[in-house]
Amino acid sequence: MTKTSLRGVWTLAVAFGAIGLATGEGNAQVATTPDVAFKLATFEVDGRERAGVLLDGRLFDLQEANAYLTAEAGVASVEMPGDMKALIEASETLKPRLFQIANYLSGRTEDLTFGHSLDDVLIRAPIKYPWNLIAAGQNYRDHAAEVGGSTETDPDRDDPLLFAKSPRSTIIDPGQPYVIPPGRDRIDWEGEFSVVLGRRARNLTLENAMEHVFGFTILYDVSDRAAQIPEHGRFARDYFSGKSMEGASPMGPYVVPKEFLPNYAELQVTTRVNGEVMQDSNTAYLIHDVERLLRFASRIMTLWPGDVVATGTPAGVGLGRTPPVYLESGDVVEIEVEGIGTLMTPIQ
Repeated sequence: MTKTSLRGVWTLAVAFGAIGLATGEGNAQVATTPDVAFKLATFEVDGRERAGVLLDGRLFDLQEANAYLTAEAGVASVEMPGDMKALIEASETLKPRLFQIANYLSGRTEDLTFGHSLDDVLIRAPIKYPWNLIAAGQNYRDHAAEVGGSTETDPDRDDPLLFAKSPRSTIIDPGQPYVIPPGRDRIDWEGEFSVVLGRRARNLTLENAMEHVFGFTILYDVSDRAAQIPEHGRFARDYFSGKSMEGASPMGPYVVPKEFLPNYAELQVTTRVNGEVMQDSNTAYLIHDVERLLRFASRIMTLWPGDVVATGTPAGVGLGRTPPVYLESGDVVEIEVEGIGTLMTPIQ
């Protein structure tokens, strides 16, 4: 089955499976289909973190939006969690309600008093914290070439290179500084398009992998090249000390449900340092695409709702330049993924 037809089947399944949400008193007019695009965020306002939906440039607390929809449109009452991870864990039943909220609020967001300007809130990492955070290494041929890896990888024959990063210790918020560890001078940038799981996944196939995806976000895979590639160490690579440093996974600012990124296999990925473009590529050039990464990872371990899989970084990292270029205190890294947004990380 093709990606396109798979998405169509999933959409139909949502539409028919959500009839229970759409048959409440007087609510048939509120569609449970993904008619209005939106993004999801975790944000803080008045000292409290909450899960929110971004519509027409304004952020709405999902619990408040859900209560408003229930009261105003007469839809059946549905419990809405205030935490993004809990929301994703219940997404098989709650996604139709998210679509209802977006469909109902669209066009009237300026009149709603419980909306927030982005300037008035603090955007946090969207998922605090996934059970697992996995990243792919050397998954673009041009990046593999610039760091001395193999460019002859065959996705139909060869497994991808994956490594784990500590979710609780490495994930930080958009705009939160990454602090260079004392004595380190080879901190690099790696911008990555990332997948958010929506269902428990074990032994996935290429055909059903996307059925287990909730949406997509952005990850900055901060890399300490001195630790990762020691010049006189016992190991050629050390992914623990070079990739799982404290704060080494800035994430966000948004999660975009997969329904609104049907072109996930051809999204532009751009990294800028101090405004200068360093990486500029496209997910079309992934060696192992999203389906292959999920198939392999789920054969090794169970993936859980809210888990994040970063798909790898394209060419243009500091290590691959002649001479190499690394980050210093005062630098600013911006990672933009088409359709998702821009993740900004100051360096200290």
